[in-house]
Amino acid sequence: MKRHARKRRLVLVALAALIVSASAYAFTAANTVPPTTAGDGSGTISGYTVSNVAYLLAAATPSNIDKVTFTIAPAAAGSVQAKVVSGSSTYTSCTNVAGAVTCDFSPDIAVTTADQLRVIAAN
Repeated sequence: MKRHARKRRLVLVALAALIVSASAYAFTAANTVPPTTAGDGSGTISGYTVSNVAYLLAAATPSNIDKVTFTIAPAAAGSVQAKVVSGSSTYTSCTNVAGAVTCDFSPDIAVTTADQLRVIAAN
């Protein structure tokens, strides 16, 4: 009798192990990973040409620069920022409409501190 009970236990243990392994397989088989892409490449970085620069003075305080406008080429620059004080780390975001760029300084910049037009642009 002991021998049959021992066989039954072994069969039950084997059956339990089989069920656990089958359910684990079912769990892992349900995982899906979507297709992805990866790559490596290089391209040339070229600069922009800025022309037709005009400084617009503030109406209330004409000793301050309110805006600077210019033309940028190629016109497709998606992000344009500018500053007019070389010692400043603050850039003003500009609007670009088909290559016609306007940078509205807020607060206005004193004409006496303006010493350099620096433009950063990217597409």
